[in-house]
Amino acid sequence: MSSVLSISRLLRPALLLGLLAVTLHAADDLGLPAPEQDNGYLKLGFDKLAAYKFIPPAYDPAADPKAVPPTGNEQIPATVKSWSGKKAIVTGFMLPVKMNGGLVTELLLVKDPMLCCYGVMPNMNEWVVVKMLNGGVKPTMDVPISFYGELKVGAMYENGYMTGVYLLAGEKMAEVK
Repeated sequence: MSSVLSISRLLRPALLLGLLAVTLHAADDLGLPAPEQDNGYLKLGFDKLAAYKFIPPAYDPAADPKAVPPTGNEQIPATVKSWSGKKAIVTGFMLPVKMNGGLVTELLLVKDPMLCCYGVMPNMNEWVVVKMLNGGVKPTMDVPISFYGELKVGAMYENGYMTGVYLLAGEKMAEVK
């Protein structure tokens, strides 16, 4: 009986380490099915883009300018990071940010039409910054719309403030149906 207890005591740390490794792996693996593809573009909805909790690092004006601040990239799961640099289609609601000649050249594509100005502030992973590459697109509000382009995944900053984790270099806007 004592040999069973001894073996149990010896194995306990290994079992705990194994459990910890599985838990850490599970936190990184969202368990999402692979995105569908459409003519070489990953179909990425907010069900995938916002499938994890993201807490943006706070801006600290008193921080040492030579120190490397936390970026937030460590919170983005490897599955999501693997989509960076790939062609993607993302569907959401248009919130124009910059216009030129009556066309939208930069926009936020948000998960829900009630996010931002008219409702609750979205989480950092519930919007995609879309910068149109070839001119602009017609403003189209209050209907879900899809944008095609190359997706970049990673913390983006302007003047020390985090502005997003997703950037789509917009090639085209799908037709509104």
